[in-house]
Amino acid sequence: MSMEELKQDDQILSKLKQTCSDLNNLLQLSFNVETSLSEIEDKFNVMQENLSIASRRIAPLQSLSIANKALDTKINRAISPALSLLESFKLSESLQRKLLELSSKLANEKSFNKRVEKLIKYVDMVDDLNEAINSISRECEPAIQKLQEVVEFLSRTKATDQFRTHRLKETLITLKALCETEVDAMRFDGLLDDALLNLQDEYESLLNKMRHRNFFEAKSDRDDDDDHDDVVAAADTVSTDLGSELEVEVLTRISETLAANDCLDICIDIFVKVRYKRAAKALMRLNPEYLKTYSLEEIDEMEWASLETAISLWIQHFELAIKNVFVSEKKLCCQVLGTIMDGVIWPECFVKIADKIMAVFFRFGEGVARSKKEPQKLFKLLDMFESLEKLKPEFSEIFAGEAGADICSRFRELEKLLVHSSTKVFFELGLQIEANQDVLPPQDGSVPKLVRYAINYLKYLLTDAYSATMIRVLRTEQIWKAGVLSTPETDENLLKDAMFNIVDAIRRNVESKKLRYKDKVLPHVFVMNTYWYIYMRTRSTELGKLIGDQYMKKTYKIVAEESAYSYQKQAWSPLVRMLDKEELKRVDKDGLTAMIRGKMDAFTKGFDDITQRHKSFYHIPDADLREQMRESTMKLVVPAYTEFLNNFASSLHVKSYPSPEYIEDTLNQMFEVVDHHKSSGKSSLRPRQMRDPSDGSKSLSGEQSRRSKDFRRSKTSAIDT
Repeated sequence: MSMEELKQDDQILSKLKQTCSDLNNLLQLSFNVETSLSEIEDKFNVMQENLSIASRRIAPLQSLSIANKALDTKINRAISPALSLLESFKLSESLQRKLLELSSKLANEKSFNKRVEKLIKYVDMVDDLNEAINSISRECEPAIQKLQEVVEFLSRTKATDQFRTHRLKETLITLKALCETEVDAMRFDGLLDDALLNLQDEYESLLNKMRHRNFFEAKSDRDDDDDHDDVVAAADTVSTDLGSELEVEVLTRISETLAANDCLDICIDIFVKVRYKRAAKALMRLNPEYLKTYSLEEIDEMEWASLETAISLWIQHFELAIKNVFVSEKKLCCQVLGTIMDGVIWPECFVKIADKIMAVFFRFGEGVARSKKEPQKLFKLLDMFESLEKLKPEFSEIFAGEAGADICSRFRELEKLLVHSSTKVFFELGLQIEANQDVLPPQDGSVPKLVRYAINYLKYLLTDAYSATMIRVLRTEQIWKAGVLSTPETDENLLKDAMFNIVDAIRRNVESKKLRYKDKVLPHVFVMNTYWYIYMRTRSTELGKLIGDQYMKKTYKIVAEESAYSYQKQAWSPLVRMLDKEELKRVDKDGLTAMIRGKMDAFTKGFDDITQRHKSFYHIPDADLREQMRESTMKLVVPAYTEFLNNFASSLHVKSYPSPEYIEDTLNQMFEVVDHHKSSGKSSLRPRQMRDPSDGSKSLSGEQSRRSKDFRRSKTSAIDT
C-alpha cells in the first residue's frame, strides 16, 4: 500500500469520526427537543383543563346574554311603532293648531281673491290633517299588537321584574283605549269634521256665485217683446266659463277632499242642488211664464197670438238653454267632478242638473204638438222641428253617453210628435176646406176669406223659410209609413202631390159654393173673382211653378175668363138687347114712338136696377179686374145707348132721359174708378178687352207685377168658418 493510499484512508477515517460525532450531537439534540415537547404537552394539558373549567363556568352567562339580546330586539320592535304613533299624534296636534289659525284668518278675509287663495291652503291643510289621522289609524293596530306580544312574552318567560311588566301592561291598556276612542273622535267629532263642514259651506257658496252672465247683459237694454230675437241673440255665441281657473281649482280640490273623507254623496247633492238652481234662475230671468201652460186643455184655450208668441219664445229659450246654459254647466261639472271615480260620476251629475229643466221644455213642446190641429199652427210646428234639427248635433254631444240616454230619447220623441202633428195639420187643411162647403159664400161675390187664407198659406209654405223643412217632414212621415226600404219620391213630387190636393180642394169648394147663389149673376162674379185671384196670386210664384203653369191657366185663368164673359152676358147683355132695333122694323109708324119710349124707359129702369145691384151685391175687389170690367161694360153699353138715343131723338124727349155722359159717369162710379198708384196692395195689370171664349178676340189676361203681401206668422188666423 503506498503512501498516497494511506493518506486517503486517514482522511476517510477522519471524516467518519467527524460524522459520527455530528450524529451523536443530533441524537442528543433530538432527545432534548423531545424532553421539551413533553413538558409543553403537559403544560397544554393543564391549560386545556383550565379552559374546560372556565368554559363550564361562562356558559350560563352566554345564554343570559343571548336572551337579553332577543328581549332587546322584541322590545325595540314593539316600541318603534308606538314611537311612530306618538309622532303622528304630535303632527296631528300641530296641524289642528295651524288649521284653527288659518280658519280664523279665512273668516276675517274680505277680499274674494285672497280668500280663495287662503281657501286652497285651507284645503291642503285639511288633506294633511286627514292623512295624519289616517296614519294614526293605520299605526294603532300594529303598535298595539307588538306591545301585546311583548307583554305576553315577558309574562310567560319572566324575563324581567313584575314592576316593568305591569307598566307595559298599563301602557298597552292606555294605548288600546286611546285608539278606540280618540281616533274615531278625531275623525268624526273633532276639528277635521268641523273643517269638512266648513268646506261644504264654502263649496256651496262658491258654486252659488258662479252665474250665467253673457246673454243677460244683452237683455238689460231690450225689454220689448218684438225685439226678443235680439235679446237672445247671444245664444249663438260660444258659452263662457262660469268661473276663473282659481275658483275651478278650489272647487275641484274641495270635491276631491270631500270624496276622500266619505262625503261624496254630500258633495254631489250640494253641486246638483246649487247648479240646478243657478241654471233655472238663469232661464227664469227670461220670464218664461208660458212654460206654466202645458196641458192640452190649457193650450187649446190659449188665444192664437199668445200661443204663437209662446212658441217663438220656446224656440229661442230652448236654443239658449242648450247652446249656452247647459254647455257651460257641463264644462263646469267636468272640471269640478271629473277627477272623482275616474270621471264616471260627473255625467250623471250633469244630467241631474239638466233633467228637470229639459222636462219643462219637453212638456210644453209635447203639449203644443198634441194640441188641436189648427192650420195656423203648421208654421210654428215647422219652426219647432227645424230648431230641433239644427240643435240635434249639439244636443247629442251635450247629452252623449248612457247618463243622457233618457233625455235624448225624449228629444227624439218630441221630434216624432212634431213630424206627425205637422203632416196631420197640413193634410187636414184640405179636409177642412172640403168641410167648409156648407158655409154660405160671400153675398157680394167677392173672394172668400178661406181662399185668400189658403192661397197665401200655401205660398208662404213654399218660401225658402219653410219649403225645405216641409219636404223633410213629409219625407220622414213617408219613410215611417212605407218603411226605409221603400222607393222614395222626389222632393218635388212629394210636395207637389200634397199641394195639389189642397189646391184641388179649394177648387171643389168654390164649385160647390157657387151653386148656393139664387141670383143668376152672382155665381159668375164669384167664380171670376175667386179664380182670377187664385191665378194671379200664384202666377210666377213657387206655388204656381210647382202645380204647373199650364194647369193653373187651364183650371183657373180660362175659367175666370169664361165667368167674366158669362157675367157680362147675364148682367149687361139683356140691358143692351132692350135697345135692339130689329123689333122697331116690325112696328108701324103709329106704334113706333110708343115702342121707342118703352124701350128707353125699360133700359133706364133696368140700368138703375143693375147699377143698384152692383153697388149692393156685386163686388169686384181686384182693382185691375174691376177696371177691365168697367172698360168692357162701357164699350158694350155706352155706344149702344148713345146710338139709340141719337137715332131716335126726334121721337124722344131727350132731356127726359139720361145723357150718355151720365151713363158713363154712373158706370165709373159703380166700378169705383180709383188711381191705381194710390191703391196699396193691388196688382198692376194692363187692361185687355173681354172676349167670348168661342172667338179669337182679346182675353182678360195681362201682365201683373207681383207684390205679395207678407204672410205674417204673427197675424195668421184660422180658416173662416
